[in-house]
Amino acid sequence: MRIHNLYVDADGVSHFRDIDIDWDKERRGSKLSATIPVTGLEFRETQGEYDLDWHPAPRRQYIINLDAGVKITASDGESRIVGAGEVILVEDIEGKGHLSQSVGGQMRHSIFVHAPEA
Repeated sequence: MRIHNLYVDADGVSHFRDIDIDWDKERRGSKLSATIPVTGLEFRETQGEYDLDWHPAPRRQYIINLDAGVKITASDGESRIVGAGEVILVEDIEGKGHLSQSVGGQMRHSIFVHAPEA
């Protein structure tokens, strides 16, 4: 399984990369990763006209899009659409941050899973 990751380098510039999630165990026809500690969870509804200017992430967190995507632009200029059903780990809590924009004017429901500092 692969997820998106938005991170910041030593110069405060954000970049994308992909993270492979390793399978730690199997049971009853399923593969499971190692347990990842988390510190909180929020449900979010974002209006379809969402277009947020440059901002760093408020905390290190996983974002799980439930029913619509979001276009995210890293400060290095790369853009990705993180679609419905996809996961991104945002870690650009310092520096210029990133842009966030709705896709196709759709309202988006997502889950923010707060992760401890790395």
